[in-house]
Amino acid sequence: MEKLRKKLILVLGLIGFIVSFGTIGYMVIEGWSFLDSLFMTVTTLTTVGYREVRELSSSGRWFTIILIIGGVGTMLYALSTGAKFILEGEIQELIGRRRLEKKIKELKDHYIICGYGRMGKIIAKELKVERVKFVVIEKNLVVHEKEEAFVIEGDATQDDILKEVGIERAKGLISVLPTDAENLYVVLSAKGLNPNLFIVARAGEEGSEQKLLRAGADRVISPYHIGGLRIAHTVLKPAVVDFIELATKSGNIDLQMEEIPIPEGSGLMGLSLDQCGIGRDLGVIIVAIKKPTGDMKFNPTFRTLVEPGDTLIALGEVSKLKVLEEMVASQK
Repeated sequence: MEKLRKKLILVLGLIGFIVSFGTIGYMVIEGWSFLDSLFMTVTTLTTVGYREVRELSSSGRWFTIILIIGGVGTMLYALSTGAKFILEGEIQELIGRRRLEKKIKELKDHYIICGYGRMGKIIAKELKVERVKFVVIEKNLVVHEKEEAFVIEGDATQDDILKEVGIERAKGLISVLPTDAENLYVVLSAKGLNPNLFIVARAGEEGSEQKLLRAGADRVISPYHIGGLRIAHTVLKPAVVDFIELATKSGNIDLQMEEIPIPEGSGLMGLSLDQCGIGRDLGVIIVAIKKPTGDMKFNPTFRTLVEPGDTLIALGEVSKLKVLEEMVASQK
């Protein structure tokens, strides 16, 4: 948008300059009134061909020649640029950008994805499936990417861009920029602007993980490390990998793994897993319970109590998981 604004200002500035130059020139050289001088300038620049307002002196004719040589070219450039704005949709793009900015200002508790490469697109797709609000920042957008909802062009390492996408109101940030240096810079900037932000960053090289964590990232993911482990496990434990892919694949209606937080005042608060009837009535398996302290209790027994602040890691059919979420949301 800044590029379009500068181009528009340049065009208007050139037109204003050449019209002012011609008007003042005729007023000084010929001694005409402002209106006569302006009329003569406009008819000359637009090559309309009306007769002169008054008889020109020799100096006036020389000035008219200079005005035609320098001014007509400027006017043609301005008109061609204006036509380009309309024909190529740059005005529509400018209006669309303003609408996008307005929608972004209304976002709250959303996620910010920094980087729209292969990894960023996968993340955006998953968040979209789960109907999670998000906005994407990408430095070099191609045409079809600009049509995506809430995808803006900019440098995520700049504080102004982060503020533009509402980082003060955001719930989390995911930085998957090409280099570790860029991701480190984004983490530092984001944590400074919003200390409560949940940040996930991508690490490419060994040793970068600890630096990103020290900078303020809550989680650091190494795609190469995870990819290597997945390949090794596919060879060594193919059935386990197949099960994990089945349980974590978005859109799968047969089986899904979800995390369900227990809020204060939940209808399940203080009950054991057996009393909740999660396994008996719904057929949902509680794989683990994450405590507020961060500790993970794997394979809890039926006597395990559900406490506020816990997060249930549940495995089951999508429809049954939705019933469990409604049970958790119900108040005592």
